[in-house]
Order: sequence, then C-alpha cells, then structure tokens
Amino acid sequence: MYWEGRGKTVPTRGLIKTPEQIEGIRRSGIINTGVLDEVAKHIHIGMSTLEIDTICREYCAKHGAQAACLGYEGFPMSVCTSINEVVCHGIPKKEDILKEGDIINVDFTTILDGYFADASRMFIMGKTTPEKEQLVRVAKECLEIGAQAAKPYCFVGDIGNAIEKHAEKYHYGVVRELCGHGVGIAFHEEPEVLHYGRKGTGMLLVPGMVFTIEPMINMGTWKVFIDANDKYGWEVISGDEKPSAQWEHTFLMTENGVEILSY
Repeated sequence: MYWEGRGKTVPTRGLIKTPEQIEGIRRSGIINTGVLDEVAKHIHIGMSTLEIDTICREYCAKHGAQAACLGYEGFPMSVCTSINEVVCHGIPKKEDILKEGDIINVDFTTILDGYFADASRMFIMGKTTPEKEQLVRVAKECLEIGAQAAKPYCFVGDIGNAIEKHAEKYHYGVVRELCGHGVGIAFHEEPEVLHYGRKGTGMLLVPGMVFTIEPMINMGTWKVFIDANDKYGWEVISGDEKPSAQWEHTFLMTENGVEILSY
C-alpha cells in the first residue's frame, strides 16, 4: 500500500514466484544455458543459420524440453538468429550462411515441465571490424550495468536509465519498440522491462520476481522496421540498416540483488 499510495505500480501476487516455481524455472534455465553452450561449441563460418536451429532443437529434445519459439504466434523455427543489421527475431534459413566478419545473436527460450527460461548471446565470426567489436562489447556491458541497477525494491525504470546512459556514451541507439519482460510461468509476463527511461518509473521490483534484461543496441538510430521480404513478418531491422547487438539473461530478484537463471 505504501508504494501504491505514492502512485507507483506494484506487482500482483501472481508475479512473485513460489519456491517451487523458482526451482522449476531454474531447471529450465540450466537447459536453456546448455542450448547456447552447444551452439557456442559448433557455430562457425560457412554454416547456415538453419543448422543452428537444428542444434538447438536436438539439444532441447535430448533433455526433455521444448523450444518456446516454435509456432509461437506463427514463428516458424525453434530459435532466433539475427545477423548484423537484424535487431532480433531473425528466422533461421538454409540460405543464410555465416561469413567472416558477421556478428550474430542467437536467442533461445526453453520450456521444461511448463517453466520458461530465456537468453541470448552474440557471436563474432572470425575477425570483424573494430566498430562491430565495440558494439558487441558495449551491448554486453549494457546488460551487465542494467543487472547492477536491478536492486530489490527499485523500479524497472532504474534498469533502463542505467542502460541508456551507458549506450549514449558511444552514441548508440537503444531500441524502444522491444523490451525485456517477466518470464517463468509463461513466455511473456509483466513487467515490461524497457531499456531506456527515467529512474523511479515502471513497476516496483521485489524478491521472487523473474524477468529478462535484453538490451538491443544499434550502432546508429534506435528506430527499427520489419523486413518487407520476411513473409512471416517477424524480422526486425535497424532503421538505418547499421549493425545491432543484443545480450539477454533471465534473472531472479532476491533480497540481495539479481541471480542469473539463464545466460
């Protein structure tokens, strides 16, 4: 009642996970991290993004889990593979072959026994430009700085403010149309975790909440558009078609700060 009386948004009881739910999400997170570890072992120049999808799908099935993306609102594949100027939701294809200098985001969400965990990583193919290397590094720093700002009884806006300030040092654009989110019992739950904004805004974060932080950092403008050549209407491109980078973890809020459940 204290925060509501001050006009703040507080989480409903359903957003605060029980110990049993947290344990289920943690188990799902272990599989989800394992999927990305498996990709890291095998990703290489000359492979297609369709091969990445196969790696993820087979690892998931071997461990008794499911790929949350497959069939989600019409998404046709098990994983998102977003290369260079593709900000997110890139669709794996046999004709998309990884080349020297490419940067790629691999984003996977696992369902295990009804519990969801979500994470993504960037991979650099061989030697790339110093500009792309810096973008990938700074995007990861944005995630880490956002996580440091996520304290018990702080607000979602504190996370976004910290990320935006760091990205602006490099004159990068922080994507606004897409955001992090609550996760665990469903693929997407409240709150929306914006990666820009003002301190003290957004939902109050309390122990027991589970959510992602996943800043999408563009080398140029923060604006984006949907690829007109994507028949599924999923692939998001940076507005000026400059490279973009993203890292994502699933976090549990505890009394002492956030714990990473999947990375």
